[in-house]
Amino acid sequence: MKTYRTALILGAGLSGLGAARLLASEGTQVTVADQRPAQEIADAVRQLVEWKVGIHVGQDHLPWSAFELCVVSPGFAIDSDWVQAAYAISAEVMSELELGWSRHQGRTLAVTGSNGKSSAVKWCADALKMSGQQVALAGNYGRSVCEAVLTEPNLDWLVLEVSSFQLETVSHFRPDIGILLNFSTNHLDRHGTMETYARMKGRLFAQMTDQDVALVPASEVEPWRGRAGPANPRWITFAASSDPASADYTFSAGYVHHGDRVAADLRKTYWGETGSAASAAALVGAFEAAGLDIAALVSAATAFEPLPYRCQRVGQVNGVVFVNDSKSTNSAAMAHAIERMTGPVRLIAGGVPKEPSFENLKTLLTAKVESVYLIGQAAELMFSDWSDQVPCKKAETLDEAVTFAVQEAQPGEVILFSPGCASFDQYANYEVRGDHFTRLVEAEISRETS
Repeated sequence: MKTYRTALILGAGLSGLGAARLLASEGTQVTVADQRPAQEIADAVRQLVEWKVGIHVGQDHLPWSAFELCVVSPGFAIDSDWVQAAYAISAEVMSELELGWSRHQGRTLAVTGSNGKSSAVKWCADALKMSGQQVALAGNYGRSVCEAVLTEPNLDWLVLEVSSFQLETVSHFRPDIGILLNFSTNHLDRHGTMETYARMKGRLFAQMTDQDVALVPASEVEPWRGRAGPANPRWITFAASSDPASADYTFSAGYVHHGDRVAADLRKTYWGETGSAASAAALVGAFEAAGLDIAALVSAATAFEPLPYRCQRVGQVNGVVFVNDSKSTNSAAMAHAIERMTGPVRLIAGGVPKEPSFENLKTLLTAKVESVYLIGQAAELMFSDWSDQVPCKKAETLDEAVTFAVQEAQPGEVILFSPGCASFDQYANYEVRGDHFTRLVEAEISRETS
C-alpha cells in the first residue's frame, strides 16, 4: 500500500471528507480545498478541524504548493480548472474511489451503467451478506469508498456503484468483477459526446487481468472490448429474452438461463419482472462466475424492496396506484419504469432534458400509457414528440399534474411519476422532487379517508 506525506483533496463533500479522514489516519498532511465559503459547509469544516486537516475554502484558486497526491471528488470534471491545476502541482492525481479501493484487501464487485446501478448493488450486497460474507456497499451509493474501508478494514467484499464521474480520474482501479448494466444517453453536459461518455465507462475494465470477469450486454460486447484496451478479462454476456443477440445468460419469464440450464428462478420477485430482465441476467452471471451462492441471491431477490424514488409504490387511492420514480433522469430510466408497470399508466414526466429528443419512447408509450402530464422545461419538447400518438397535457407544476392525473385515472391504473429529466429547473435534486410527489399522494389519501 502506497502512503503519502502530503495530499490535496478537491471537494469537502462526502467523498472529500472520506478521503481526508483516511489519509489523515495514515499520517498524511492533508489540505482540503472547496470553493464554497466556510459558513456554507460548517459541518464539514468542523470535522476537518477535528482531524487536523488543512482547510482552503471560499476561494477560486488552489494553494500553490507541491503535493504528492491530489484526490478528486466526483463533482470535479477532469477538464475543470481545478483538476487541471492539480496536475501541475501534484505528483499523482486519482479519484476518491481509487484511493479507497487501494486500501481494500478483499474482492471487489463494481457495477456501472446509465440506469439501475443502485438497485443492482443493493441486491448484490444483500445476497453476499446472506451468504455469510463481510460486505461494504459504497461508491456512488450512500457513502464514500474511503470511509467504508477505513471503518470496516476486514471486508471480504467491497460492492461499488461506480459512476462515469468517478472513473474519469482512475488509473489502477481493477475490480475482480465489473458489470456494465446498460448504456444510453446521459451526462452529456459533463462528458460532451457519447463517445467520451463511453470511454469513461470503459475505464471500469481497462486494468483487468485474465483473473477478472467483465459482464456486458451481448449486443455491445465488441465495442466494450475495444474500449477496455489491452485488458484481457474473462468476458461474459447477458441479455433479456427479447434481445436477438446470443448471450451467456438470458432472462425469460422470470427465469435466468445459462444455455439450456435454469441458473435462477426469480419469479414473484422484483427482479423477475420484465423491466429488470437484463440486470437480473447480469447479476446471476456475476455470482456464478465468482463461485458465489445463487440460493442467497434468490433469497435476497425475494426479500428485496425497491429503493426510495425508484419505482417505489407510495400509495393507492380509489383503486389507483401511485408510483414514485423521481430518480428517473433520462429516457432509458423512464422506459424501464413504464415497462415495470402491470396496469395502464398515467405518466407524469418532465424537468430539465438531458437529450435532444424523446421520440424513441413513442412505441412504448402507445402500448402502455393512457395519457401524459408534462412539467418543467422539457414539457414543450415532450409534447411535440409524443402528442400525435398519446394524449398529452401540460401542467405548470407537479401539483397541477397530479391533480390532472387523479381526475382522469380509473381504478386499476397506475399514476407513475417518472420524469425522465433532471430536476434542477424546479427542485434542488431528485430526492426533493420525489418527496414533493409523496406529499401530494399523502394529501390525496387523506382526502379519501376523511
